[in-house]
Amino acid sequence: MPEMPPLPEGWEAKTSRSTGMTYFLNVHTKKSQWERPEAPAEAADIRCSHILVKHCDSRRPSSWREDKIIRTKQEALELIKTYRKQLVARSKKFNEIASKYSDCSSAKRGGDLGSFGRGQMQKPFEEESFKLKVGQLSQPVETDSGYHLILRTV
Repeated sequence: MPEMPPLPEGWEAKTSRSTGMTYFLNVHTKKSQWERPEAPAEAADIRCSHILVKHCDSRRPSSWREDKIIRTKQEALELIKTYRKQLVARSKKFNEIASKYSDCSSAKRGGDLGSFGRGQMQKPFEEESFKLKVGQLSQPVETDSGYHLILRTV
């Protein structure tokens, strides 16, 4: 009998006590299924921090820092790229930049958004967040709110 390839990350093979058949358990959500999984298991909830830079065309072009944001979309993108370079070079810490420069009220928590699941964030933000591994920093992500850097924390 050929050996089965290893299960994708986040799955465990279990044996049913009643049938003796193998089923598969998502270690994050504790949900089980009979079909062998082909992709890594996703956590029901993840946790991220972010830095948001709004621009004049953002959904709400104001923030706790500025009553009326007048920077252009291009200027916002350049700022977010600058913050990313500082983070990658380790010349600044994520929570320091978020606390001082993020246009989101999460700045008060160093950019921490808390836990969230699918369907709770704007689609581009959600898609990027769930792709990231814990500790990984995103490239700039554009949403209706502006440009984000996302750091997956859990």
